[in-house]
Amino acid sequence: MADSTRFLVRSFGFRAEAFLSAQQFLDSGLVEETNCLILILDLRMPGIDGLELQRNLASANKQVPIIFISARATEHERTEAIAGGAVDFLRKPFSEEELFNAIQRALGQRQDSK
Repeated sequence: MADSTRFLVRSFGFRAEAFLSAQQFLDSGLVEETNCLILILDLRMPGIDGLELQRNLASANKQVPIIFISARATEHERTEAIAGGAVDFLRKPFSEEELFNAIQRALGQRQDSK
């Protein structure tokens, strides 16, 4: 799913990287590029899950727009993600249009915060 999403985001004309875990993302150093970063996070990942990564970024004052995706999220998890500042929460399977629109909202949020 990570590679498919990466290819889809690239087809929209954006740079995209895929990581199989939150720890891989954190180790990549990209977290320091918060001025040009949008995260598309699966709720369920090995090790640190999506909600925990969202909380960690917020506590480190890293303002990164996040789009969550999940096939098995509970309503509580969805509510927690949105309350934590997520731009959107897409249920798998999602359409190309749904993801594109979520990315556009994230870009708008980034512009509004400047």
